[in-house]
Amino acid sequence: MEMPISGYLFGSGARGESDHTHNLYFRTWNGPTIHVHQISGVTSSVLNHHHHYAGTTEPAPSGMQHTHRYFMFTTISDGHIHEIRGITGPAIPLQNGGHYHEFQGVTNVAGLTPHSHRYSGLTSG
Repeated sequence: MEMPISGYLFGSGARGESDHTHNLYFRTWNGPTIHVHQISGVTSSVLNHHHHYAGTTEPAPSGMQHTHRYFMFTTISDGHIHEIRGITGPAIPLQNGGHYHEFQGVTNVAGLTPHSHRYSGLTSG
């Protein structure tokens, strides 16, 4: 039996390696639609600098209560970057039928003078 599927392909992040894998996240497969959200913002200012960040959440099912995991790196500022990772809050309904999520956290520690930054915001709807 043939069953049409569609999905998202997330790269491993390994550049220049010919032997690497990818995670395939199905968008639909005989069940609820899967979706993602965009995340972007600016970290708090620490040691006279801040970082920008932007990325996409991991997929999650539509039509039911859910959260999304996310992982990205900040822009370079003051000669270093930070890792941002976490899980969004639950879906918050929009009047148009869509939804968004709140997210917040603290970056990993990095920099010549080790430090971290706070970040928070709302995903795309």
